[in-house]
Amino acid sequence: MSELGAAWFSDIAWLREPARTAGSRRMAGARFRGMAQPDALIPGVMRLGEEHVATGPFEVGEAHLAELQISAGNAEAYSVARGDGLRDVRGAAPTSYDDRDGIARAFPHALPQGEELRIVQWMVAAARKTGGGLLTDGRQPLIPDPSASVNLALYSAHAVLAADLLPMLRSFIATADVSAEQVTPDGSPRYTLAGSTAYDGALVVDVERVDRVPRSLGPLDWRSYGPFVYRMSWLPADPYDLELEHASGLHVIARSRMRASLARLAVTLQSRIAGILVDDGGFIATPEELDGRSDPTAGGAQSSRAWV
Repeated sequence: MSELGAAWFSDIAWLREPARTAGSRRMAGARFRGMAQPDALIPGVMRLGEEHVATGPFEVGEAHLAELQISAGNAEAYSVARGDGLRDVRGAAPTSYDDRDGIARAFPHALPQGEELRIVQWMVAAARKTGGGLLTDGRQPLIPDPSASVNLALYSAHAVLAADLLPMLRSFIATADVSAEQVTPDGSPRYTLAGSTAYDGALVVDVERVDRVPRSLGPLDWRSYGPFVYRMSWLPADPYDLELEHASGLHVIARSRMRASLARLAVTLQSRIAGILVDDGGFIATPEELDGRSDPTAGGAQSSRAWV
């Protein structure tokens, strides 16, 4: 939990760490002969942003997971609220109720704003990352589809010229080509590669030198991941589908194929120039996740579940 929070917020810290009480003590009395008291989970409190805290983990039963249509697994729950016990001040009602994350649908009367909105956006991204879900205001479920996370960015200390990267992209889309290229004043390469397909849209690779990296890479030695970024993204045939919480069937089919191709391209590039891969939620992409993405038939969910 703290690792997910640190990818979005600074100064993440446990105000009280979670713990378990020893459950080996046997219960007294003839009625309880041979029975041992189970371990008890004591939730912790973690600072999340300037005004909010996350309390947990709490154990989650299979019945609650079934209500959220989440497969049983190693599930845990956290409650996120203001640390001072007050209610967040919200904005106006949404004018449109269809967005990729389903936030407008979940808050139909008044939209979160400021830090609360960022907290909600982070919880959606964390749920998508872990294959979990949310209950906004304790009522409205949000179950983001893990396979909707397609784009990846490789942060590497090494520069690759367009002429060298283009054959890698052409191994997936034969018609790929350089769509823009320039040399910056400091001599660093900056270019865009794009490859289009007849039905599944296009893969786009943007390369440039950067002066900052995602917060999730903060503790690492900068020479491990910077200063060059290779942003690999998918542009579907109808970009509007990217803004929908529930996309069309054709979009989902195309997405699964291009998601696999993009993951393989990212792994190929990483094996050549090293660096760290970050997903479109701002979290570090693990080798296990990339293996799952490379299979177009995989659902994309992780075995470890988070229920927020």
